[in-house]
Amino acid sequence: MNEKPEWRERFNIGVDFIDKDHKQLFSIMKRLLNMSKDENNKDWISTEGIKYFKYHVTEHFAREEEYMQSIGFEGYTLHKRLHDTFKNKTLASLELELAETNCSLDSVRHFLGVCIGWMTAHTLTEDCEIVGKTIGGRKSKWGNLPPEEVINALEHTIIKVLNGMFRLDTRIVSDQYGGENFGTALFYKLSYSTERGTEHDVILIYEEEFLINTIGQMLEIRFNGIDDLIINAARYISIQFMETIISAFPTLGLVGLEKESLLTYDQFLNFFDMQTPEYSLLFNTGDGYFGFCMLVPSKDVDEDFDITISAENATREIKHYLEKAHIEKKPQILVVDDSDTVQHGMKMLLSGDYDVVLAGSAASALKCIGRHKPDMIILDYDMPICDGRQALEMIRSDEEMADIPVVFLTGRGDKESVSKVRDLKPAGYLLKTMKNEDIKMTIDGLYEKIKKDNAPA
Repeated sequence: MNEKPEWRERFNIGVDFIDKDHKQLFSIMKRLLNMSKDENNKDWISTEGIKYFKYHVTEHFAREEEYMQSIGFEGYTLHKRLHDTFKNKTLASLELELAETNCSLDSVRHFLGVCIGWMTAHTLTEDCEIVGKTIGGRKSKWGNLPPEEVINALEHTIIKVLNGMFRLDTRIVSDQYGGENFGTALFYKLSYSTERGTEHDVILIYEEEFLINTIGQMLEIRFNGIDDLIINAARYISIQFMETIISAFPTLGLVGLEKESLLTYDQFLNFFDMQTPEYSLLFNTGDGYFGFCMLVPSKDVDEDFDITISAENATREIKHYLEKAHIEKKPQILVVDDSDTVQHGMKMLLSGDYDVVLAGSAASALKCIGRHKPDMIILDYDMPICDGRQALEMIRSDEEMADIPVVFLTGRGDKESVSKVRDLKPAGYLLKTMKNEDIKMTIDGLYEKIKKDNAPA
């Protein structure tokens, strides 16, 4: 996410009230983003703050549309369509996510991140074209979109197929996805011949969370990130997905799969910029984002990274892709606490840098450790039935678990209680009364020390 949505004077298009609107919208987003760093602000942001932002977006769109009509702007219909999609689909989907997560801080920041990405791209392309201006040579990519009813039909087809394959409650986020970054993702490109004798490329975009929650469940494997196994599974599921889409939506005109390849995010952006999208759709599956981009190939595309994957070279190319994409597994931390509030508070605090797994009891924790050995365990000292001391004894009694660093989490800061915790010689301990930033800093320091101690000599 762009942490500093700054307005620059060179972005002005020369229409005074539009430039003032843009500057104000960026200022609102910047303020809300800064406020979102403090969890205490999330309730106000998710109600009054976002309502304030939406009001100004709606007012700006109305004024801008009125101006375009007054000057007879040829791109008015398309421009208004982009506005309507953002209001009625993108914002609606993001607000539903806020409601479903009870306005979690993650969903608040996700809302703001998507809005910043969309507004930035739209302002620097479509809005500039109102006065025949481009910034950095950036032009709108949406001039040749199919009719809205055709896009809607494809959206419904994809939603139906995704729901059938994965039993997901999928909804459209945008039907003009511009390549905005929404986190670690897998970009899988399939090139098809067409009935007209031309070639089209389809890029399927899988957010890491989507892959882990769907393919991981199908294989009954808990993945810690994107690796060779999950990529191979995604490849074959993608081909099956596309066969179903082509059969259900023949107007795409795709007849034969010619080649497949993997792209990093930077390669995807370059590829996307050099081609004209016929369809560029983004969906929220409820278990992560999924993108569908169908593009008309350009002769200017650099073929160096467009290497066909086959049965003979798949292992080598996937390994090379993982190295090139710098997809690294986050260190995993298991948080064990009988309080849901503490569990999810720790997840919110740590999930940016760590893969956080939650357990509500010692028994649940042991099952989690058995499935996947974490890099660190944060263990509540004062749990009912089986407390932290007993849980630590069980962990240390098993050869497979004994070397996992355990950090105690306790609500008692008196000298006697702290002494009892220290006597068990954990890797460290945390007081629940500490400030969030101090807890995070302590965990980061402990993890770095653990990593250094375990590094080969």
